[in-house]
Amino acid sequence: MSTTTSSGTRRISIDPVTRLEGHGKIDIFLDADGEVADCFFQVPELRGFERFCEGRPVEELPRITPRICGVCPEAHLMASAKACDEVYGIELPPTARMLRELQYCLFYVTDHATHFYALGGPDFVMGPESDPATRNLIGVIGKVGLEIAGKVIRCRQWGHEAAAIFGGRPVNPVNAIPGGMSKPLSAEERNRLDEIACYMVEFAEFTLELFRSVVLGNQQYVDLILNGPYRHATYSMGLVDAKNRSNYYDGEVRVVDPDGRELVKYPPRDYLQHVAERVEPWTYLKFPYLKAVGWKGLVDGKESGVYRATPQSRLNVADAMSTPKAQAAYEQYFETLTGDRSGKRPVHHTLAIHWARVVEMINAAERALELVRDPEITNQEKYRALPTRTPSEGVGCVEAPRGTLTHHYITDENGIVRRANLIVGTTNNHAAISMSIKQAAQGLIHRGVEVSEGLLNKIEMAFRAYDPCYGCATHSLPGQMPMTVRVRAADGTVLAEGRRAARGSDNG
Repeated sequence: MSTTTSSGTRRISIDPVTRLEGHGKIDIFLDADGEVADCFFQVPELRGFERFCEGRPVEELPRITPRICGVCPEAHLMASAKACDEVYGIELPPTARMLRELQYCLFYVTDHATHFYALGGPDFVMGPESDPATRNLIGVIGKVGLEIAGKVIRCRQWGHEAAAIFGGRPVNPVNAIPGGMSKPLSAEERNRLDEIACYMVEFAEFTLELFRSVVLGNQQYVDLILNGPYRHATYSMGLVDAKNRSNYYDGEVRVVDPDGRELVKYPPRDYLQHVAERVEPWTYLKFPYLKAVGWKGLVDGKESGVYRATPQSRLNVADAMSTPKAQAAYEQYFETLTGDRSGKRPVHHTLAIHWARVVEMINAAERALELVRDPEITNQEKYRALPTRTPSEGVGCVEAPRGTLTHHYITDENGIVRRANLIVGTTNNHAAISMSIKQAAQGLIHRGVEVSEGLLNKIEMAFRAYDPCYGCATHSLPGQMPMTVRVRAADGTVLAEGRRAARGSDNG
């Protein structure tokens, strides 16, 4: 939609944006010469889960917080359970840790498959400027064929079956509890999970071959990735193990600068020493940044504290992958995009995040197969340790598919939550997403260029690469953003309207 503001500035709105979890809109403002003067990505929804958590027994939070999002409930489940472990000072039994990581790796493959085929994939399979009526999952199925569609459906179906084996239901499982898991894994369940993990390894490898054929085999797409208006040299963040290999369930948070040099590596409990959050009046979503560098605004480069926490970022901070097939894919990824297969030179091409997502699918599937075949996985006794310490404070962290996810709980001596803070995967990327959208708009919209639906979709592709989830990422301080509440009759007639004015911005 294009309008003219009271000052004579032309405004182009993309409202709502499409193929993401949650709601968002983009406002692009053009100057008198038809060039992009500014661009704002606004998140108009607010979910108050941090407040919902206050006053509740901390052991309830692994049951409450997965309801934040039906797309990645396992991420909130595991981060919450890990925070509870620390609140009670529990050392997790080895089998409990393995069970959690196994469940999480199977979820990881399923979630990445959803974005690759249903949300991000249509732009490449159908084409960025194709008919929007077919630029969707149905269109993808029609183009790639029912056999490939069947593979995708099986991956999703079996992924949800795995969640039900662990958590009793395919969506919003609640089996990770303080000290471990709610039940052990039987031999029969292990055998079925082995079958599922084997298929997921096969499916992830198939997806990589499909990406090579459809995307890397199309020079137009390669040029769009390498030479289009989709590149930001930022800091990168992600969890790594003791050998600096990618890990999605556990490890330390590692941050590298735009040149690949390590800035810091810290245990998740120290996150407040390294990350701060800024609040702006025009969106409900906060802007995290690196304290050591500082907030310099929505700009990239080494002098800016903006960082990214995406599949690409996790590859950038890792010295290697933890499994062989993923390592081979990791090396090809970096060699193709930087000429250095070791990963010492970070990749900053935003659209290449899709490729990194597939590398992670292979890694998670292989790791799941390793875990399910460990004899200790079916230990019937060491799947939980009971809390014995007086509760106090704890931080839990996992790599959600969309970025580093942190849950921080402070309780009283009875375990009642006094304060909860969540930095969600997408929140980490909010500054970068805003920058990417503006960069794409400035690179694509000029005087004399027709602002077509296909061009606007290319701007949406800038945020879509991040696979954002705004349903669980909006946790801004209350009272910052203007709000209009309208009460309508059944026929749409406005019966009453109330407004709240905007207040100034804060640093959080």
